[in-house]
Amino acid sequence: MPISELLLPELDAEMKNTRTTLERVPFDKKGFAPHAKSMPLDKLAPHVAELAGFGLTILTTPELDFGTAPSRPRPPFEKNGLLKAFDEGVAKVREKLKGIPDSAWTESWKLSFQGKPIFSGSRFLAYRQMFLNHLVHHRAQLGVYLRLNDVPLPSTYGPSADDRMGF
Repeated sequence: MPISELLLPELDAEMKNTRTTLERVPFDKKGFAPHAKSMPLDKLAPHVAELAGFGLTILTTPELDFGTAPSRPRPPFEKNGLLKAFDEGVAKVREKLKGIPDSAWTESWKLSFQGKPIFSGSRFLAYRQMFLNHLVHHRAQLGVYLRLNDVPLPSTYGPSADDRMGF
């Protein structure tokens, strides 16, 4: 079985959970941040939405330097804009993932900022660590923001305290 076929169910599950979390963002709490060092909600939610497309960069390029890459506008902090950007990114990364050959996973991939390394390793590790784990990390942060604003949390790896599914 190709590696991509093993990764597709994980991608689908994580993207479903992330979309459900994005659907619950309280858009009336734009500047909310739980701590002075925390990213405000109107920056975090768009970052989560745009990360869906970052996987495509990892699957289609050998490297990315944030200092020289063309800047892309963040999705707007409103429900339809976030979900549209997220869904488009997911569709693109899913389509590319379906066709990526096993040999591509061992190719080198680098992430840097103005030539200073942030990540260097196999495309497989970049996909898992820099894309998927990174997205899950920020989705979890978003979950904290939801909890602190009394927004019911969706279940992710089992029922949440707000969604016990009969347990």
